[in-house]
Amino acid sequence: MNEQQIKTAIEARVQISKDKRYGIWTIGITDNPVRRQTEHDDEGKNTRYWLSWMADSEAIARNVEAFFIERGMKGGIGGDTNGNFVYIF
Repeated sequence: MNEQQIKTAIEARVQISKDKRYGIWTIGITDNPVRRQTEHDDEGKNTRYWLSWMADSEAIARNVEAFFIERGMKGGIGGDTNGNFVYIF
């Protein structure tokens, strides 16, 4: 997916949630969404509302991640190398 498509999908998910604040969401990038979700679960995080999207490139994934972190989502810039999946939960 391109950058705008992923941003639009994430915005739509945030807007249909009961609490429309960015700060209740975590965003990240990975090269393996199944593994990364399991890691978050193992850390005791609730990934019940996990969603992920495959970006057309790692650069796009990083741009999307930075965009939403600037808007208040939890997460950190600089995750997985070669990560072209963006995820939220």
